[in-house]
Amino acid sequence: MHRYSSLTSFPDRLNRLAELAVDLWWSSHREARDVFRRLDYSLWRQTAHNPVLMLWKVSAERLAAAAIDPSFLALYDDALRQLDAARSAHDTWWAERFPNLGGRTVAYFSAEFAVHQSLPIYAGGLGVLAGDHCKEAGDLGVPLVGVGFMYPQGYFHQLVSADGWQQEVYERLNWEHTAIERALAPDGNRCVTAVPLGDRSVLVDVWRVRVGRAQLFLLDTDLEENAPWDRELSARLYGGDRETRVQQEIILGIGGVRALKALGLAPSVFHLNEGHAAFVVLQRIRDAIEAGASFDAALDQIRQTTVFTTHTPVPAGHDAFSFNTVEKHLAGCWGTLGAHRDRFLALGAHDNGSGPQFNMTALALRSAGAVNAVSELHGVVTRDMWGSMWPGLPADERPVTSITNGVHVPTWVAADMAELFAQHLGRDWVQHHDDPALWDGILAIPDEALWAVRQSLRQYLFAFVRERARDRWAVERVSTPRIVAGGTLLDPNALTIGFARRFAGYKRSELLFTDADRLSRILNSFERPVQIIFAGKAHPADDVGKHHLQRIYRRALDPHFGGRVAFVDDYDLHVAHFLVQGCDVWLNNPRKPLEASGTSGMKAAINGVPHLSIGDGWWAEGFTGSNGWHIDGGLTGDDYEAVDAADARALYALLEDQVVPAFYDRDAAGVPRRWLQLVRESIRTVAPRFSARRMVKEYVERMYAPAMDRQGAVPEPGPR
Repeated sequence: MHRYSSLTSFPDRLNRLAELAVDLWWSSHREARDVFRRLDYSLWRQTAHNPVLMLWKVSAERLAAAAIDPSFLALYDDALRQLDAARSAHDTWWAERFPNLGGRTVAYFSAEFAVHQSLPIYAGGLGVLAGDHCKEAGDLGVPLVGVGFMYPQGYFHQLVSADGWQQEVYERLNWEHTAIERALAPDGNRCVTAVPLGDRSVLVDVWRVRVGRAQLFLLDTDLEENAPWDRELSARLYGGDRETRVQQEIILGIGGVRALKALGLAPSVFHLNEGHAAFVVLQRIRDAIEAGASFDAALDQIRQTTVFTTHTPVPAGHDAFSFNTVEKHLAGCWGTLGAHRDRFLALGAHDNGSGPQFNMTALALRSAGAVNAVSELHGVVTRDMWGSMWPGLPADERPVTSITNGVHVPTWVAADMAELFAQHLGRDWVQHHDDPALWDGILAIPDEALWAVRQSLRQYLFAFVRERARDRWAVERVSTPRIVAGGTLLDPNALTIGFARRFAGYKRSELLFTDADRLSRILNSFERPVQIIFAGKAHPADDVGKHHLQRIYRRALDPHFGGRVAFVDDYDLHVAHFLVQGCDVWLNNPRKPLEASGTSGMKAAINGVPHLSIGDGWWAEGFTGSNGWHIDGGLTGDDYEAVDAADARALYALLEDQVVPAFYDRDAAGVPRRWLQLVRESIRTVAPRFSARRMVKEYVERMYAPAMDRQGAVPEPGPR
């Protein structure tokens, strides 16, 4: 039971309310969310949808009233029934598909996990993908545990100064208000493991987060027994210098393997989500050698059971360290592997143009038996970028496949849209949402019903934007320019374009402003107004990204655009839900081919928000010609100025000739029939194909099950 439960007196009839609150399964199940919405809607809003914090604040009178309210109790009982079923069901997809793989476990290592905004241990897309992967694995019954970091200070909160400069504010997490519990060893005691680091040993505490059937185990070095500088190792996500980074990655990889052992878990497959966790390999080779294997046999064993997913299409984006740095911090880790130290270091050796270094992606590539990129185009880029790893091998034979990312549909689809699906696709649509045939039912939804939902979602977005601006004014006494930039002048009935992602040079956030006069005419059309909402953070160490953000912020204050540009600060999962559900168009214009996959556009598309994008990442395979728009300026190459200008012209033409006319083409009833065809096609084509359900099934069938099969004869799987 969660720590705070003993401090809160619940009526006997609601004695499992705390249990429901601390299992983040509720975050992707509407019926469970409704329990807390109904309990105290005002608190639900004030706590940014955090039921653990709600239960600290809710009054005894409100709990007593809920305990005798038949409609609330019916909702509560149904949510608990579903939770129990999610945790213990035997008729899962995994059990039916692979009936002879019982007892096997997948350990999924990631530097960040985004499950809910109340647990801020994520920075962006990598964490969101990891969180969605774990949720879907739990839904399918895949025996997966996540391994990551418990960052007491999480990722930063973003404040934007009056002149638009990003400021990072780190706030220590109040663990009492978060759905996290201590992980216990098999003997019932607190799980703590030791990790050799340099010439010392660092103690690592292990915490558990429940997500239905799935579990996350998070590592934390903030123990009194550790030196002050070691206590800070897990303090912040992506904080500190290169020395801190390599030590964090040693803790994640080596400490993660040791933590699983201390918990009594013996995974059959280790999935490394990006190269940050590649030191898993070192600990596993050492364990195998201590069990009597040779180095070659140990490495072969690790390759047979390791899956590696790479997300980064830019060489400089892969973590690399000097050999001296790595050797210094691994000094105490070798054990019986010491005689093979040079062979291990050679697994990470790579020169990306800056001289030989120890490269974490190179280590993972040489140590994994199955490697994948995160979209078809990213697969092509990855095989080319790492071609030197397989000298003489043609590009199409290099051992890197692709599994395109997907999003956890129950998490990201709006409640109003989910209810519309239930009415027209069947109440059990969630159980079959990766079946393309199911989504043909979208075509039968009446235009009026679909348009009413889309209108409601836009209204929710603008209510959120206004409330956020009001809170900033009342609580922070922020300046008038910041309130204006925050969207107070936006029109809730105008065509609204969303652009929300990390601010980095290749994302080209300013492409839309290439021709300011032309854009102004588009935005300020009297009969067909358009507005744009920007959101996103720059990495704390990325001054170039911060300058891009600052220029966007200043555009939001520019009278030339008539208040039709807004910037919503402190972008997180909570803000993301409103944006991907409430905008009318989702804009993405990276410099091709630098977007490995992208998932925000998928989240928007399943809510009926068509994608307007460069043909990069997932959109290169997702665009059908009728489900959104493809920006193509017709130029490629290294003349970025010319390419950007051509892409900007193509973007303006699409807005002027296709996007805006379709949205404002209304019949006598005020319904945009042509627009709604785009909305339908967006949902119908994206929801099944770019769902996390399809993605996780691919990982299981193409990566996990074959690795498990290699560990022993396994009969053919059951029916799909």
